[in-house]
Amino acid sequence: MVTRLSNFFLRTLREDPAGAEIASHKLLIRAGYIRPQAAGIFAWLPLGLKVKAKIETVIREEMVAAGAQEVHFPALMPREPYQATGRWDEYGDLLFRLQDRKGGDYLLAPTHEEAFTMLVKDMYSSYKDLPLTIYQIQDKYRDEARPRAGLLRGREFTMKDAYSFDASDEGLDASYMAQRDAYERIFQRLGLEYAIVKADAGAMGGSRSEEFLHPTPVGEDTFVRSAGGYAANVEAFTTAAPAPVPFDDAPAATIFDSPATPTIETLVAHSNAVLDGEYTAADTLKNVVLALTNLDGTRELVVVGIPGDREVDEKRAEVAFAPAEVSPATDEDFAKHPLLVKGYIGPWSPEGAVLGEESATGIRYLLDPRVSEGTRWITGANVHEKHAHSVIAGRDFTADGIAQIANVRAGDPAPDGSGPVELARGMEIGHVFQLGRKYAESLGLKVLDQNGKLVTVTMGSYGIGVTRILAIIAELNNDEKGLIWPATVSPFDVHVVAAGRDQVAFDVAAQAAEDLEAAGLDVLYDDRPKVSPGVKFGDAELVGIPRVLVVGRGAAEGQVELWDRRTGERETIALADALERLRS
Repeated sequence: MVTRLSNFFLRTLREDPAGAEIASHKLLIRAGYIRPQAAGIFAWLPLGLKVKAKIETVIREEMVAAGAQEVHFPALMPREPYQATGRWDEYGDLLFRLQDRKGGDYLLAPTHEEAFTMLVKDMYSSYKDLPLTIYQIQDKYRDEARPRAGLLRGREFTMKDAYSFDASDEGLDASYMAQRDAYERIFQRLGLEYAIVKADAGAMGGSRSEEFLHPTPVGEDTFVRSAGGYAANVEAFTTAAPAPVPFDDAPAATIFDSPATPTIETLVAHSNAVLDGEYTAADTLKNVVLALTNLDGTRELVVVGIPGDREVDEKRAEVAFAPAEVSPATDEDFAKHPLLVKGYIGPWSPEGAVLGEESATGIRYLLDPRVSEGTRWITGANVHEKHAHSVIAGRDFTADGIAQIANVRAGDPAPDGSGPVELARGMEIGHVFQLGRKYAESLGLKVLDQNGKLVTVTMGSYGIGVTRILAIIAELNNDEKGLIWPATVSPFDVHVVAAGRDQVAFDVAAQAAEDLEAAGLDVLYDDRPKVSPGVKFGDAELVGIPRVLVVGRGAAEGQVELWDRRTGERETIALADALERLRS
């Protein structure tokens, strides 16, 4: 059946919707693919569902090719499995929690590791049943604090999540690579550029973790890459510690007056005025006080020393202290710890250590890896308007550990020695994890091995953001007039427009649409009788089907116009040739 626009559920908008900031968000609403229901929540209309289905078809075909089988879980899940793995608490405010009429706790699943694990535990008991990879395409729910950019960061979204189950680590490696390779094929078929980067596993847990990022200026992730092939999300970037520096002949640490120098900029200017030498921010040690809120609600302070020319990267800090929430210390925090002199904090004083769990404050003190043994610093003296110079790491102070929370900059050395890194922005479109035995251990998923001994199954998890991919494709394929879908995901193959006012144009257009449909093409026919050609062309541009067949004034003579929406080229051809041209 030809889809006729006169009775198709579609209304286009001439103006950009309020609050939409990026092209995909604006155009998907204006062209009638989605409609907002609340912040980060959208209704899917017929056009949008057709594109979404095309993307899901590509994913399903490659999942089958990779040996995966499809299942489907409910979005509404009970608390108990998530409680067993710790994620009921770890996810914090991201979870949508609810209770049934009997007071039982439920959630709208943000992901389904627990459900998959319990299903396999229920059905399989022997190594002979493995390897197994199963997947679903399902809606997920996360209570994002700041949903933005339409489908790119919503509170309800569609994902493909697959899970592999193996009896050995070697089996997990094979399953992981099968999914990783399938992801490459999926993104290549969808025409998406991608970079595979090392990533932090976050609340998912596990060992090996890689993200597929689509490089885009509107991306929410920053990643680094080197000419030598290193690539990582900034959260997973590791700073290598410099070699120790001899300090046998280093001068003693000395306190000096530093009035009105609570910032690194003022400290550097003052130090260059009163001390011998030429100093930069990189010679100073900045001690950042952070407040950690643990899952049980307790709050603690931690101080991290980083070079003064660096800033704290919030995402790296979140990873470093997960699952605790991280925030800057407040004035109330400082009031409770009078030994922390705001603006003049340091790890050393002539009386002994000020920071560290064994110190007078009892506050953990962590260091950036660059603050290696023997490095010399200008830092706070824990006295108002006083600093200390020639403070040596390893001689004058030590730390309770390392914290990689400083920002990564272009030119920083890659940790694998492959050269300096550059920074780029990207949007996550896929993520693959080697979960290992975390979830299987928590939920008791074991099988009998060849010797009849119970062994814990090892798992992998593999996710693709279906609706996010749709938005990225829209973001990449548009112009000032509307969307321009690639043929692989376009909601229709051909858009036939009856552009004349004579009945002959409508008769010829209707027959052409039926012939194209009979030939196996999916056709949208604009048969609206009282709509001007200008409005029809505007809608065709907005909706973005890449090939448009215009039937107008030349219809009686068997002439039609073939319009390439992407190039803008319009060519008058014989109607008899149109079918062959469109099929090719």
